[in-house]
Amino acid sequence: MTAREQLPNRRQCVSFEIFHSGVNFTVSAGRYQDGRMAEIFLSAERAGTPLEAIARDAAILASIAFQHGVDLETIRSALTRDHDGGPATLLGAALDALAEAAR
Repeated sequence: MTAREQLPNRRQCVSFEIFHSGVNFTVSAGRYQDGRMAEIFLSAERAGTPLEAIARDAAILASIAFQHGVDLETIRSALTRDHDGGPATLLGAALDALAEAAR
């Protein structure tokens, strides 16, 4: 297993809103100085709900993977897609939006 790469105290971050499965979410993503994804935060419009807890946990797992060297495309390709190829989950929608913004 690759060692976890520590995050710098200050890093680039972008935040934006997405709408997925009828709910508004805020996505915040931090990057290492070289542009690699370092962390992602997901929060629902209604704090403290079970849905927000699931979103936050998904973001934590993705962040840990990024910090161990797993790239954005590897995670995106592993996530569930719906019948038309779109993201089936909030994490998938957030990572798709980040990948699109990087193009």
